[in-house]
Amino acid sequence: MFKVIIDASRCKGCGLCVSFCPKDIIQLSPQLNEAGYHPAQIVSNDECTGCQRCVLMCPDVCIEIYEQVAEAKAK
Repeated sequence: MFKVIIDASRCKGCGLCVSFCPKDIIQLSPQLNEAGYHPAQIVSNDECTGCQRCVLMCPDVCIEIYEQVAEAKAK
């Protein structure tokens, strides 16, 4: 499972991450950020495959993806 973090304050709403996400889990927010742009937001982290296409396409380096490791159950 992966966690996608988008820094909405730096996002200029170009939409490249939206276009290149194979799972369509990124959309532009209807809300404006401090700079007056509609930043990208994640619809569902559960469907992220960790492909990093959004990270590679973001010209403002606003996106980070982390793999969430499940804790091992105590025996």
